Amino acid sequence: MVVKLAKTAGFCMGVRRAVDMVLDIARRKGKENIYTYGPLIHNPQTVELLRMRGIAPVSHLDEIPEGWATIIIRAHGISPQEREKIREKGIRIIDATCPKVAHVQAIIKKHALLDYTVLIVGDGEHPEVNGLLGYTCGKGIVIGSRDEVDRLPELDRVCVVAQTTQSIVEYNEIVNRIKARFPDPVVFDTICNSTEQRQAEVKELAGQMDAMVIVGGKNSANTKRLARLSELTGVPTFHIETAEELKKMTMNSYERIGVSAGASTPNWIIDRVVDSITSCQSQKRKKIRGLLNLWVFTIRCDIYSAIGAGCLSFTGMLLQKLNVSILNILTTSFYVYAMHTLNRFINRKTGSSIIGSFREELYRKHEKLYLFTALLALFLATISSFIIGPAPFFLLLLISALGVLYNTRLLPENWRLKRLRDLPGSKNVSMAMAWGTVATVLPQIEIDLAITPGMIVAFLFVFTMVFIRSAMSDTLDIQSDRLIGRETIPVLIGKEYTQILLQGILFFLVILLVIAYPAGWVSSLSLALLSCPFYIWICFKLCDRRSQLSSVILEGLLETCYLVAGLSAFLWIVFTMHVS
Repeated sequence: MVVKLAKTAGFCMGVRRAVDMVLDIARRKGKENIYTYGPLIHNPQTVELLRMRGIAPVSHLDEIPEGWATIIIRAHGISPQEREKIREKGIRIIDATCPKVAHVQAIIKKHALLDYTVLIVGDGEHPEVNGLLGYTCGKGIVIGSRDEVDRLPELDRVCVVAQTTQSIVEYNEIVNRIKARFPDPVVFDTICNSTEQRQAEVKELAGQMDAMVIVGGKNSANTKRLARLSELTGVPTFHIETAEELKKMTMNSYERIGVSAGASTPNWIIDRVVDSITSCQSQKRKKIRGLLNLWVFTIRCDIYSAIGAGCLSFTGMLLQKLNVSILNILTTSFYVYAMHTLNRFINRKTGSSIIGSFREELYRKHEKLYLFTALLALFLATISSFIIGPAPFFLLLLISALGVLYNTRLLPENWRLKRLRDLPGSKNVSMAMAWGTVATVLPQIEIDLAITPGMIVAFLFVFTMVFIRSAMSDTLDIQSDRLIGRETIPVLIGKEYTQILLQGILFFLVILLVIAYPAGWVSSLSLALLSCPFYIWICFKLCDRRSQLSSVILEGLLETCYLVAGLSAFLWIVFTMHVS
C-alpha cells in the first residue's frame, strides 16, 4: 500500500499571506471588531476557527454594526467601488489581496484606460473575478468557456487575462479561440505559478495512482478544478472536505492512493486525511503490517512516549553511574503517560486543541478508558515513588502540584495570559523540565540530596532531548497552532529561526557529551550517546521532507530519539561487560 501526498498540497502563497496577516491581527486585537469581507478562504473549518478567535466573515457592509471596526480584504481582492463604500463607512481597511491578484488588477486597469475590452477567463460567480471586473471601467466581459467566445460581439481592441486559479488547459483553449476570432489580442498569462504547479502535479500523480483524493472546500474553485483534472485522467477521484467523509467511502480495493489539496486547505486537515487513509489501509493488511500497526497504535495512545521516558530514566541512571532501578524506570514511564494524557484532556476541555490531531479520534472514541488509565498511571507512579523513598515521593508530589498550577487560571478570564501555560513557549520548557526532573533527579535524591556534576549533565541531556523533540513537533504543527492561538516557539519566532535555535542547542549537547566523560563528571556512556544528536539531525532532514510521511509516522520518528538513547545505553553495557 502506498499513500503519496503531493508536494504542492495546501496553502498557496497568497492564502498563507492572508491567513498570517489575520492571525497577527488576532494576537493584538483588543475590543475592536474585526471582520473579513466574505470568508477569508474557501475552507469552512478554517473560517470557523477564525470566528472563534473573534474574526467573523460578512457578506455585506450592512452586517457591520456601528462603532470602531476593521475589515480585512481577503486574498481574492475586491473592486475599487467596494473599496470606496468601505471608506465612506469609516471602516479601517487591511488589504490581504494576493500580490498575484493585484498584478492582474493593475493589468486590467491599465488596458481599460487604453480603451481595450478586457476579456476575463474565469468563473463569473467567483469573488476574484467580481473584483477584477470592477477595474475594467465597464469594458469587461467574463468568459467561462470556448462557446462563449463565439457569442461575443465584434471588438476592436482586446486584452485577455485569466482568473489566477484558472485551469491552464481550458485557458489555452479559450485563448486560441479568441485569437481565431479577433486580430492581435493582447494576452497575458496571469495564472498563478502555484496553480500551474499544483495542476501539473495532480495530473502526474494521478497517472501513477489507483485512486486520487482531493481535499478542500466544496465551494473552492481551484479545488474543484483539481478534482476535475484528476477525473479526466480516468482515475477514480474523491473530493472531500474532511477525513470524516472517508468513512462513507470504500477505498480498500486501491493499493496506491494519491492525495492533493486546494490552495485553501490547511495542513492539519490534509494530515488527518493522510492518516485516516493510512490507518484504513493498515487494517486491510493487518497480518502483513502487524508490527507497524502496533507501533502506530502506541504512538497514537502515548504509550510510545511512556516507553521513551523509561529509556531516558534508564540512560540517566547509567550516565550518573547509579545502579539501575526498575522502580525508577516505572515511575518515570507511568508519570509521563499520565501527564501527557491528562494534558490532552485539559487542552480539549479548554478549547486549546482542534479536531485535527491524529490522536483526536482515538481519544474521543475511548475518552473514559483514557481518563481511567491516566489516573491509574498517576496512582502507580505515586506508589512506586513512595516505595523508592520519601525524597522521590515528595519530589513527585511537588512536580504534580506544579503541573496543576501550570494549568490553573490565576488571572481574570478576559486577560490574554490567564494561566502559566499561556506564557509563550512555556510548554516546551515545562515539559522538558518535568521529564528531566523525574528521569534524572529522582533517582539521584534516593541516594543523596546533593547536586552532583553527573546529575546536572544527565538532567541537561534529558532536558535538551525533550525540548528539541517538542519544538520540532511544534514546527510541524505551526499552521494549526497559529489558527487556534497557541503561542509555541515556532509561532513566536518562525520556522527558520526555530530550526537555527534547535541546531544551536543540538551543538551544545554534542559539546557537553564530548567533554563530560574526560572531565570525570559521568560515565563513558556520554560518548555512546552521541548517537542521539546524530539521529536528531536525521529527523531535521526528514521533517524538511514531510510531504512523503504522515504526521503520525513523523511523530513516531521524533519520539524514537528517546529509544535511541535507551538502545545506546544497552549496547554500552554489553560492550563494557565484554571488554571487562
